Parts: sequence; C-alpha cells; structure tokens
Amino acid sequence: MYSDEKIFNKMVERRRDFHRYPETGWAEFRTTSIIAETLINAGMDIRFAVDFVEMEHVLGRNTDIKAQIRRAVSQGASPEIIEKMKGLTGLVAEIETGRPGPVTAIRFDIDCVDTTETEDPSHLPLLLGFNSVNANSMHACGHDGHTAVGMTLAEQLFSERSLLKGKLRLIFQPAEEGARGGYAFVKSGIVDDVDYFLTFHLGLGNPTGTVFGGTDGFLYSTKIDADYKGVGAHAGAEPQKGKNALLAAASAALSIHGVAPSSDGLTRTNVGVLNAGEGRNVVPPNAHMKIETRGATEDAAKYIYLSVMRILSGAADMYDVKLTTQKCGEAVSASSDRDLAKTVTDAAASVSEVDRTELIQPMAGSDDACWMMKKVQDNGGKATYIGIGADTKAGHHNDHFDFDEKAMGIAFGVLYKTIFMLNGLSPV
Repeated sequence: MYSDEKIFNKMVERRRDFHRYPETGWAEFRTTSIIAETLINAGMDIRFAVDFVEMEHVLGRNTDIKAQIRRAVSQGASPEIIEKMKGLTGLVAEIETGRPGPVTAIRFDIDCVDTTETEDPSHLPLLLGFNSVNANSMHACGHDGHTAVGMTLAEQLFSERSLLKGKLRLIFQPAEEGARGGYAFVKSGIVDDVDYFLTFHLGLGNPTGTVFGGTDGFLYSTKIDADYKGVGAHAGAEPQKGKNALLAAASAALSIHGVAPSSDGLTRTNVGVLNAGEGRNVVPPNAHMKIETRGATEDAAKYIYLSVMRILSGAADMYDVKLTTQKCGEAVSASSDRDLAKTVTDAAASVSEVDRTELIQPMAGSDDACWMMKKVQDNGGKATYIGIGADTKAGHHNDHFDFDEKAMGIAFGVLYKTIFMLNGLSPV
C-alpha cells in the first residue's frame, strides 16, 4: 500500500493544505477539525482532547482562543466540529478489531512553529501556492507531513481492520513545539494500557530513503515565560523615577547565554524572544522573555534550569523591578527499545523506497513524545521513536524549510508494515 499512487497523492494534497494553514500549539482548531471530519467520514470513532485531558495539566495554552477559532472557521474548519472541541485541540482515534491482541498507539504531532515563512521566489511552497497565509506561523518542522501521514494511515488501517487483531490508537497531539501537549495527554491516561508505542519524525538531517528504527539522546527541556514589571518615566526629565525592565531583561539574557557548562552532561539555553518598552523617550516599564533550557541528564537539566531562574531573579533585584515567571512546557528524556526498533527496521527493509536502515539515531533535541514513551515503558510496554529521512531545503525551524514529500510515502509504508508485524493476523 505504501507505493500506491492514490494514497501518496492524497498525503501530498493533505500536507500542502496543512502547510497553507498552519496553527501553533493549542490553537490547531482547523487542523483538528479537518482530521476529525476525515476520520468520522471514514467511519471511525474519535475522542476530542476535551473528553479526556484535564485542564490543570495543560501547559502554555494560547489565551486568545476566540480569535483562533474565528480564523479557523474562516479557513474552512467545521463550526459544528469546533463546537465539540470546547476550546481544546487534538484528538484520539480508536480502531477496535474485536480480536485479542496488543494495544498499539501511534502518535502524530500537528502544530506548527512560531516563525514567518520566507518569500524567496525559489521556495517551492511559494512557487506552488501552498505557502503559509498565517502570520508568524509556519510548518517549519514537518508536522504537516506527520499529520497527513497519520490521517491517511488511519483511514487505511480502519479499512483493513478485518486483517488486524487487538486495538490501534492513533493520537493526534497538539502543542509539541514548546513541549506543551505531551504531558497533558500522558496525564490523561491515554497510553496507560499501551503495549507498543510508535512515533516518528521526518528529516532530522537524514536523507530520503534512510530509516532509523529508534532514537536515543533526547534532552530534558523546560520552557519558561518571564515578565519584568518596572516603572515608566520621562527618559529626559525624570529618568531617576523610572525602573528599567528592558535593562533587567537584557542583562538576564546575556547572563543566561553565559552560564558555565555542567560536568553532569550537555546543557543548552536559548532566549528566543525579548520584547520590551513602549516609546523612545520612556523608561521601559515592562519586558517579556521566552526562554528554554535543555540538559542531557536529569542533573544537568536541573542545573541549567536553576541557574536561569537565579539569573532572572538576580536581574530583577539589580534593577529593582518585579519578576513573574511561568513554566510553559516541559519534556523528559527517553530511549527507544531495541527489540521494537528492530521490528521497525525489519519492516522498513521490505519498503522498496528505503535504501538504508539503522537501528538507532542520536538526537540532540527534545520531544514531548518522550512523556508517552516513558509512561509506556514504566508500565511494561515497548516504545520507539522512528527516524524517517527526508531531504530538506534548510534546517528545521528555518524559514526556508521544506522536505522531500517522497518521505511521506516511506513513513506510511514503514508504519503500515510495522503495525501489521505487531497487530496483523499475518504479515503483509
């Protein structure tokens, strides 16, 4: 089925539609609506996130929900389906075969990156008319492809459920960027009964035709929003009456990027956003920062996080401004089970478009799917994070990012074959 032209063309069409209308974490109303409508029309049972996620576990949620919903409807989302979401994005689809067998979950992330797509005339999405129309929103990480593969795979597996055993659970997770969605889904219990957990990513520096059965080396990560509140004043007449929030934030930003490395493992920090001030002649009374920390080990992650928090607090004291912080996302580390990764590479070897397989790829990033992997493994199940190579025009999160769409066909084939090896009445 992986080389079926009709299936491949369907994935391409869907991917380009999602690329045209990207939505950031916890605001994927159109995306969720399109997925839901497609799977319902195929006859599948679905549950929206609101049916199982507890709001207390939701991190970094977009507060301007009404505006996001209005935009989604104007861009083709179903108002009736959006009403059923009750302000929370994402969904889960179940395929119950009625025959004894394992519970296998496959997770697909559906959100985009907070960046603006290039207007370079050589950029393929622009040339073909599927470049992003939403401000500061771009599928610059391949999640449009992940979603298209997930929808199409769900349809195909449901149509062939008579050939399967056990249960399949397809998880369409919001807010992977910023590590905001995985934790809420795990706390809901959605993977508590899972025997096998699969997820995948396109690209990651690997060429089209390469498949890694698993991934190791994920970094722990914490996402922080910090706000400084000072006092505005006339910068010329009464500067002494002001309390400069911008300088506090600037001082903190420089110090955060100067934290000493840890002997406990690799660490990373990034101040991705710093907005401050109101006018040229006004002592800046406010500043907002978006920060992330990462660590290769739990101790390294704790070290860098606490270092950043001390710096933020120290800058507030130094400039006599008030500081408020909020943890907006968090990811843990996880490792892929070798035997399940081997099942994936065995499946990939029978996909004609695959020309190289490796058991494990190293990873220097973070993914909140690790919450799900770790939970499944803690409960005695197996989990793996599959790497599907895809030639790209630029690195992930770059405004020129685009990937070789042939990789979606490979991803479909690898997942399809793997699922039949785990849940099939007989291999395909």
